[in-house]
Amino acid sequence: MKKIALSLASLSAMALPLVAGAQIGGNPPNISTDLVSIGNQIARGAWIVFTIIAVLAFIIAGVLFLVSGGDSDKITKARQAFLWGVAGVVVGILAFTIITVVSSVIH
Repeated sequence: MKKIALSLASLSAMALPLVAGAQIGGNPPNISTDLVSIGNQIARGAWIVFTIIAVLAFIIAGVLFLVSGGDSDKITKARQAFLWGVAGVVVGILAFTIITVVSSVIH
């Protein structure tokens, strides 16, 4: 329960700059454009986090290969870590492709 509350609090704190950018007076904002820009900002931030995680996954797989010392079990684990890293990159790219397509359709 504490983890869920902490996650919700963190997400709320990350959304504060977006909410604080509200306009006072003037023409009412275009909601669809605002939602697209919010989605683009979230996707941009997620892409940065994804890139860091992907690079770390490949570094860890490389280190596992280096320290395997010819042991077939360790090489298998390193190879699996590398393949899971590749699978993660493919899933991440597909996810961001879907976001881009939906964003272009909405906009």
